[in-house]
Amino acid sequence: MKTKDVWNTYAEDIKHFILSKVKDEVVTDDLLQETFIKVHTKLNTLNNENKLKSWIFSIARYTVLDYFRSKKIVYETTDEDFVFEDQKLEHTKADCLRGIIKSLPKKYRDPLFLSDIKGLKQTQISEQLQLPLATVKSQIQRGRKLIAQGFIDCCDFKVNDQGFLVGELKEKADCKICNHN
Repeated sequence: MKTKDVWNTYAEDIKHFILSKVKDEVVTDDLLQETFIKVHTKLNTLNNENKLKSWIFSIARYTVLDYFRSKKIVYETTDEDFVFEDQKLEHTKADCLRGIIKSLPKKYRDPLFLSDIKGLKQTQISEQLQLPLATVKSQIQRGRKLIAQGFIDCCDFKVNDQGFLVGELKEKADCKICNHN
């Protein structure tokens, strides 16, 4: 697939996504261009064209996050941030995790997203969210505990003697989290 084809197929959707985040037409156009420069230079690295749409949206999401980070603007997460691939037929732990993260209270979801998904240091998160470092640390820890509890509630996982979460994934129809997303 060529960059031109990708542009013709996805540019409007990506532009709408970026605009929903930055709320500025000029910045949106700049970030759209930056996104497609990245797409153009990395398109040959995409192994599975079935994942093209989610790959492009990931690039756009990271481009927006980089913009916010450079401007020291707080990034507000939305449900779109937790869509990693197009809907799959099989039910996976990632489906449960996505549902659990989406159901977390925002005060836990945002620091956890920035820490565990974006890989920011807790001091950077503290600055970005304008919260004390101790608060960020406790919110991340509480968020992680809520994720573990989510797997327990969702699919009846258990914590073993070593403190690890173990269990078998239920069918999607029986999953208390995924079946409601």
